Amino acid sequence: MQQHKKIECLMLFVEIAQQLSFTKAAENLSISTGYLSDQIKKLEKEFKCPLLIRTTRSVRLTPQGEKVLMQGKEIKAAMLNLERNIYHEHSALEGVIKITAPKMFTECFLLSICYDFQKRHPAVTFEIDSSYTNYDLNQDDYDLAFRATLHPPLNMVAKELFSYQHCLCASPTYLSKHGFPESVKQLTEHQCLTTLEQPFWPLKSGDIATKGWLSINDNNLLKQTAIQGKGIIRIADYYVTKELHQGKLQQVLTDQYIQGQSIYILHPQLIYSSAKINTFMAFVQENISVFQNNETKM
Repeated sequence: MQQHKKIECLMLFVEIAQQLSFTKAAENLSISTGYLSDQIKKLEKEFKCPLLIRTTRSVRLTPQGEKVLMQGKEIKAAMLNLERNIYHEHSALEGVIKITAPKMFTECFLLSICYDFQKRHPAVTFEIDSSYTNYDLNQDDYDLAFRATLHPPLNMVAKELFSYQHCLCASPTYLSKHGFPESVKQLTEHQCLTTLEQPFWPLKSGDIATKGWLSINDNNLLKQTAIQGKGIIRIADYYVTKELHQGKLQQVLTDQYIQGQSIYILHPQLIYSSAKINTFMAFVQENISVFQNNETKM
């Protein structure tokens, strides 16, 4: 007999042994007495000994049946405990949510989002990988991903949060000293500060080779360097919304911007998502515009 069938027969036996009646046990289990009797015969055949003494009026346990009942009740209790624990873990708003997200999005929005969510649900904590690595959520140990893309992966559930584009900007100090570039060609006369992975700036006129005194792998330092009047940068507009609003940076060559991307929240295609993941995703979707407005006001 296969293991799963043996466990099923054992649970049927426990019900009979507790009721000491095939009829009552069958009623409680919503199965026929004939099926119940057949399964107990299979279990006795498996154990190679009688477990029940049947008469026309009563059912009694053999000594072996008493032992099987004792062990069966322990297995049943363990299964019920496992079921309760799994249900509690799945339905409770507690535990760790593991997230991977781009650095700029994490800095601008995600930390504030997680902080506010945790204030509402104190039993939830977060582990965040802030990077530009596109992890496979079906393989890697993350519950959710925030990703900048035009084409979210088809094997994921993807919800669009907002769209953005990259803008060119510099400080008023820099522009007053070096002048506004009136064309893409004039960018060669300016200090174009870049990230290490982007030696070319994609613009409507084509990919433009940049020339400047700095390439760096940190967008925050790149932004601060531009604010200090040391060059022009190309960066996601949501990352400099506050600085543009405050006048610390100004956009240039706005007619050269290309189609942007969108920020999506992704998660694997699960039949039963946990309550904490569903609640957090709903919170993000409902409140992302609030966090965007807060970023402008700061």
